[in-house]
Amino acid sequence: MPALAYCVEAAAAPPPGCAFAGDSSLPSLVLFSGGPPETTIFTSPAATPISENPSWSPSLSSSLYKIDGWGAPYFSVNGTGNMTVRPYGTATLPHQEIDLLKIVKKASDPISSGGLGLQLPLIVRFPDVLKNRLESLQSAFDCAIQSQGYGSHYQGVYPVKCNQDRFVVEDIVKFGSPFRFGLEAGSKPEILLAMSCLCKGNRDAFLVCNGFKDAEYISLALIARKLALNTVIVLEQEEELDLVIDLSKALVVRPVIGMRAKLRTKHSGHFGSTSGEKGKFGLTTTQILRVVRKLKQADMLDCLQLLHFHIGSQIPSTALLTDGISEAAQIYCELVRLGANMLVIDIGGGLGIDYDGSKSGDSELSVAYELEEYASTVVDAVRCVCDRRAVKHPIICSESGRAIVSHHSVLIFEAVSASSYEVPSMSPIERQYLVDGLTDDARIDYQNLLTAAYMGEYEACLLYADQLKQCCVDKFKDGCLGMEELAAVDGLCALVSKAIGEVDAVRTYHVNLSIFTSIPDFWGIDQLFPIVPIHRLDQRPSVRGILSDLTCDSDGKIDRFINGESSLPLHELEGNSSLSGGGGRYYLGMFLGGAYEEALGGVHNLFSSPSVVRVMQSDGPHSFAVTRTVPGPSCADILRVMQHEPELMFDTLKHRAEEVGQEEDDVGGIANSLAMSFRNMPYLASASSSANVAGDAEQWTYCYA
Repeated sequence: MPALAYCVEAAAAPPPGCAFAGDSSLPSLVLFSGGPPETTIFTSPAATPISENPSWSPSLSSSLYKIDGWGAPYFSVNGTGNMTVRPYGTATLPHQEIDLLKIVKKASDPISSGGLGLQLPLIVRFPDVLKNRLESLQSAFDCAIQSQGYGSHYQGVYPVKCNQDRFVVEDIVKFGSPFRFGLEAGSKPEILLAMSCLCKGNRDAFLVCNGFKDAEYISLALIARKLALNTVIVLEQEEELDLVIDLSKALVVRPVIGMRAKLRTKHSGHFGSTSGEKGKFGLTTTQILRVVRKLKQADMLDCLQLLHFHIGSQIPSTALLTDGISEAAQIYCELVRLGANMLVIDIGGGLGIDYDGSKSGDSELSVAYELEEYASTVVDAVRCVCDRRAVKHPIICSESGRAIVSHHSVLIFEAVSASSYEVPSMSPIERQYLVDGLTDDARIDYQNLLTAAYMGEYEACLLYADQLKQCCVDKFKDGCLGMEELAAVDGLCALVSKAIGEVDAVRTYHVNLSIFTSIPDFWGIDQLFPIVPIHRLDQRPSVRGILSDLTCDSDGKIDRFINGESSLPLHELEGNSSLSGGGGRYYLGMFLGGAYEEALGGVHNLFSSPSVVRVMQSDGPHSFAVTRTVPGPSCADILRVMQHEPELMFDTLKHRAEEVGQEEDDVGGIANSLAMSFRNMPYLASASSSANVAGDAEQWTYCYA
């Protein structure tokens, strides 16, 4: 007997195990007593297979989510199935590992219970990881320089555009001070913050001024030079040179000048769009020669000391790196030959990170090298060219922002509910109701469906079911079919799909997050980040799902994941929605998102940025201490961004309550509720969170009244 006959009646006589329902001239759908065979949701060849081992373990989860690939050496899974942070990388001792779930509990628990009372989503920063990244980068170059007998040193800068957060930049200046680590700015606000931060840094640290410049920008850079900051003005356009010459004379300061060269070396893919001869930034060889001549005429050729270039972000292989650096080193040597007082070669950004753990040079999500190989390649390429040209080895500078800050920040958010398409059941009465209500055209499709089911022609079944459904939809639009009949047809078609195994097993998990605010690169440039449950990793995930955010936008979903996955292995939510106070909480973490995401995030649907905690490793009972907390912006804060006045809005709404004749007690209650909404974050609040803040409503009302 065909498998589909488990749930669809034959057209002629009822086969064994089935029976016609009612006295209709057409047989109707009944369920076979044995039931359809069980299917598994993990049968898609594109999906990562999940072990059928009944004794699931954290190590299996680590393998499933590729944590050892993209997470090493900073992220791992502990024996209880929770994601942990190893703040010192490979040097982290077992008792120094930090449990992410414990951080979330500390941050989100009410103050009365010893928590911090913060609302999710939450960004957790780990300055220890940031320090380790800086030290690892410096160490890689130091080792390469020493092993190759290179005649100068490495001195990097952090491009603040990657993450301009005050405490991130201040930490980098502090941690980088022992090895003269500096900052790179690309706009007037960025140069102002860089100047301020570097006043507390190493006096030899570079302040590299990139980006398009006007007179005010150049004046700021020259003032920084007057303040004894090691400032370099990098020419992005030929026209900027006239401003530099004129303003430096007016301010009586001798500038240090750099040039950005537009290389021929081309980095393919999205991240290489600023490279090559048609790139957005830099000077051509013709323009470089004109700049040299003009500086010589102004008796300022000695001011030209730095050559800058940028192959592109996320350079995939050392072969491309060698090609670009070799070309730039030739330009550097030519500038020396032309009489410039060259001291520094700034190789720009491009040091990539492995988002998917594949260690592949063929993917924009990965790189085929480690830090040590990258540094060795850079030093070797510069050394070889300079040695051939008998040019003194320059200071090597890099602007490695993504590689420095990506690992130090984790975004944690909650799945508040999950939905899936449930195949409806049909009683005999409902099945008879379906048959009786069909139009003549629909009855033909229904008869064909039954015949195909009995013959075991599954593709034909899907075709006739689709035709039946479309016919009934058309009749419904014409007013010839009621909603009950339409729902019955939907149920029949769902049963057919389920019996054949065509039901989509991927569920939608609704997350308390705005993708446009917190993961804008996913929406904007299809950038993928590792996303993993931060707990329950000692349990086998039983479903696959996509993530849907809170915004009223069809793009507000994550349906693409690392390693080519279109869904993510997830666990069933425990109990009812956490918003109603039932069941357990289910937390997910997005990793490697410390660069760009916060700076690029918008206010779509007026969702604000997450709360932030700064966590340091400590010898306390939980191995960590929260050293700084920043509650996420409230509804009032985000309204002010769009020029609204929350205080005036509150007064208007309170006055409206009085106008419509509400009792005095009701007006007070409405005012409390309004004030609480203005003071809360825009994100969904759990029942416990709502209870925590309700007691402060009177105080909030007072603030707005």
